[in-house]
This record gives sequence, C-alpha cells and structure tokens, in this order.
Amino acid sequence: MDPDFLRAQAHRVLPAAVLPELPGFYSGKVRENYDLADGRRVIIATDRLSAFDRILCAVPFKGQVLTQTARFWFEATSDICRNHVLDTPDPNVVIGQRLDILPVEIVVRGHLAGTTGTSILTLYKSGQRDMYGVHMPDGLRDNERLPQPIITPTSKAFDGGHDEPLTPAEILERGLLTPAQWDEVSAHALALFARGQAMAADRGLILADTKYEFGTDPAGRIVLADEIHTPDSSRYWKAASFEERFEAGERPDSFDKDFVRSWVAARCDPYQDEIPEIPEDMILDTALVYVEAFETITGRFFEPDLSGDSVLERIHTRLAPLFGGR
Repeated sequence: MDPDFLRAQAHRVLPAAVLPELPGFYSGKVRENYDLADGRRVIIATDRLSAFDRILCAVPFKGQVLTQTARFWFEATSDICRNHVLDTPDPNVVIGQRLDILPVEIVVRGHLAGTTGTSILTLYKSGQRDMYGVHMPDGLRDNERLPQPIITPTSKAFDGGHDEPLTPAEILERGLLTPAQWDEVSAHALALFARGQAMAADRGLILADTKYEFGTDPAGRIVLADEIHTPDSSRYWKAASFEERFEAGERPDSFDKDFVRSWVAARCDPYQDEIPEIPEDMILDTALVYVEAFETITGRFFEPDLSGDSVLERIHTRLAPLFGGR
C-alpha cells in the first residue's frame, strides 16, 4: 500500500463498532460480538491494537487485515478441524456459530520468544526452567528454535483480565477441560501449527508461535473459534534474515505487535503506568506492517474496502438484514 494513500485514508479507522440494532452485545479487546436469537454470533473486528491486557491505539485497516487473514487460514485448515465461520458479509465481519468457549487458551510455540509476562522467554530469563509442564534446558538464547513445538496453555480471561499460565495437570485437576477435550485440542493445535509453519515457510516466513481458541457446539464437538494465524494471534518472522540476526543477538524482522509493544515497554511499565501517546507516524507505519503481513502471508493483494462514508457506516449497511434477528 502506498504510504501517501494510507495517510489520505487514515480517517477510515474503526475504534469501536457499537450497533444498537443488534442484540447480545459483548465487547472484547479487539472484537465486538453480537449474539443473535438463532444461535449465530456476529463478530466485528475493530482496528484496536491490544497488548499488555490494554488497548494501545487504533490502526487503520487492521480489522480488515485480521478478518481476511483469518478467513484465508480457516479455509486452508478446514480439513484439520471444524471452525466457526458461517459467512463473511463484510471484510471486517464474520458471522459464526455461537460456541461455548473453552476456558483454556492454547498457545503453541516453536521458538523461545515473547515479551509478555506469560511468554516463555520472559519466564526463562527470570530464571524459570519448568513452565507449562515442560522442562527447559539451560543455555537457550533469545528466539532460539525449540527442539519441537510445545503447548503453553493459559487461563482464558473472559472479563478482559490477565491470562495465567497453566500446566496440563492443572487443567485436568481444575476440571477446566476433560481428558478427552485436552487430548483433542492439543492434537488439533499441533496439527494446525504444523500446517501453519509449512505454509509460512513457502512464503519465506517463520511462524514462531500462535494462539488458538476452541469452543464446543451444541452437540459437544470441538470447534476452532476466534481467529487463526493472524498478525495479532501469531508471531511471524522473515526467514531470510533470521539466522544472521539470531547469531548477532538481534531481534528478528517481524510482522507482529512487538513493533508497538516494544516502543511502549521501553517507556513505561505497560501493565501499571499510563500508556504514552503513540506517534501518528508509528500508527501509520504499523498499518503498513499489517498490510504487508497480509500480502506476504496469503500471497494475495490487499484491497481496502472504501465503501460508505465510514467503516462503521459500511458495516451498518451490510448487517442491516440482521437487525430483526432478536
């Protein structure tokens, strides 16, 4: 995307998507959700950028990038497990099957990386070697590839609170999942990650880690929900420069939120302090990163939807047929 075009369209940002005509409203960190009476859920991806359990800013076209990237991956992995997608009436919108979301978020990691309090790199650098039910050897370096991908589950904070690390034993002891559910979501997560790694490699990328959210449908079947392999839920690195940067102890070239997170973390305690105002140029640069990520990950040209006077007005028009669905 041309930077001048982006700057001219920077006003087309969607910080929120409140539609009073739709029932069952629930606002998440990034997405607005509406539950229809017939069992469908309307999920609208806003342009909010979330990190450290907080909203940092709104990035133009981010919601469209996330929704369209997830759509690409849902279609590419539908043979591995069921997903919740029923329709996509707008580039920012998914109409999905309403699920009972399982209270465990499944994070799969292929490298020793991360910046948040629950990341294995943060825990490792604090001296921990036993985490998430996995023993990590001494001597690992930042961003080093793990011998094999590991699952690092966390509690699912439905109220927007802070997720907490879990071990498989704790998941079963607390009754968060049944043994059969844990076995199934673990197998699905590792298979999805393997598919994601292979397809990313074909595009010159390393899928370093990602998170998956699962739920159960009315029949009790496990269904993949939320998003998959997006720049928000996943850490992508550019493979061509990874080895050189790793050997030099430098941060890999990436598409993920660390672009903004690192800037914020260098200026405050992002969990406790007031977040400093993020410069407009950084927000626009971040929008370009998201667009580049979409095009590199999917191999498709990003086409911004400029219909309507605003993003919210466009979505309102396209969802109007649902307004009687109370």
